[in-house]
Amino acid sequence: MAETETRDGTSGLGEPELKRVIGPGLLLLFVIGDILGTGVYALTGKVAAEVGGAVWLPFFCAFVVAILTAFSYLELVTKYPRAAGAALYTHKAFGLHFLTFMVTFAVMCSGLTSASSASKAFAGNFAEAFDLSLGDGIALTAVAVGFMTLIALVNFRGVGESVKLNVVLTLVELTGLLIVIGIGAWALGGGEGDMSRLTDFDTPSGENAFFSVTAATALAFFAMVGFEDSVNMAEETKDPVRVFPKVMLAGLCVTGLVYVLVAISAVALVSPADLSKGDAPLLKVVEAGAPAFPLTVFAFITMFAVANSALINMLMASRLLYGMANERVLPKQLGRVHPTRRTPWVGIVFTTLVAFGLIWFADLAALGGTTALLLLCVFTVVNVAVLVLRRDPVEHKHFRAPTVIPVLGAVSCAYLASPLSGRASADYRVAGVLLLIGVVLWGITFASTRFVDARRGTPA
Repeated sequence: MAETETRDGTSGLGEPELKRVIGPGLLLLFVIGDILGTGVYALTGKVAAEVGGAVWLPFFCAFVVAILTAFSYLELVTKYPRAAGAALYTHKAFGLHFLTFMVTFAVMCSGLTSASSASKAFAGNFAEAFDLSLGDGIALTAVAVGFMTLIALVNFRGVGESVKLNVVLTLVELTGLLIVIGIGAWALGGGEGDMSRLTDFDTPSGENAFFSVTAATALAFFAMVGFEDSVNMAEETKDPVRVFPKVMLAGLCVTGLVYVLVAISAVALVSPADLSKGDAPLLKVVEAGAPAFPLTVFAFITMFAVANSALINMLMASRLLYGMANERVLPKQLGRVHPTRRTPWVGIVFTTLVAFGLIWFADLAALGGTTALLLLCVFTVVNVAVLVLRRDPVEHKHFRAPTVIPVLGAVSCAYLASPLSGRASADYRVAGVLLLIGVVLWGITFASTRFVDARRGTPA
């Protein structure tokens, strides 16, 4: 198997190495920015529709499931500090080209659909912030494509520039959520709001509380994903073995606390029924708790929040392709690194073109649940992989998770991915179509690789 680094300063494909510029501070903001993303800005109302006033509980449960899986990722990223993340760990644990390819495809799909939907959301917020009448047609799509092009240029320019922009955008989106928390605290301190709603399980369907919470947790989990993207930046992080454990856990704890506080503020100030209507639930919270607050400012903050999601997901997707090309799972051309910018330029071009296609042709409104479903399946595989790879010792010291944690992580992720959790059937239909496309692409990749090997006389 090819290594991603060699003694001559090149990757396993003879390409220049990626540039190590990410320190603990930048990595922490990367993790926080990726998790915060667009999810909480749009999902709070939908979670309230599932579980009623106890909207904070699904976010807390999603945090617990995420932290369990994060321990598995930490053991693996410190053991194998390379790009490619879950796909690399699957490849090492099971050695099945098909499984590795499908995990790679699932993770890439989750990143590209998130980035593409974020680009569309950016275009919508751009029109709202500047009071433009772009409609829902070509003009709005053109803004989204233009924004994605800008993201690609920043990504190509260099990881240093990308993560510095991420710092700015993360601080903006975190400020937006802190404004919601602050307004909630101020209003509740002044006697406004209704804290009794926090224990209200008034679900529209009338099902029991347990299944309502698990269904809402399966939905809320979309807001907690993102921490796994950071492991794809391992080859651009300074001293990843030492830095990753404390940074990833700190990032998860910060975002988990912010989510719970935002959920409490939201449901205390706005009834679950009103919160579940429309696509801007937090704007309603700001309006209810601080009517004098300029809503245009919050629209700008939301615009920057979704911009950050697009940037981070495109960073992840291009590094994923680079890492798996180094492992010979994908064509080696996808692992090419620009000699001066030291960025995976072919991966950036490829993922950007796919994102253009999704922006122009795909209806992404229902893909949030599908993205979470795909990642939960991937997380189940990763939690099993960490146990399998215990039989593959390495020479350097690395983080080791207590054995019970990946077991609990695998069980909880598998449950949330299953129909038992109350997940919508549409999620499975969309995921099935995406995975079917992945199977076809695997067949093409496998056949082309065998053909090339046969022409070169390489044993299959």
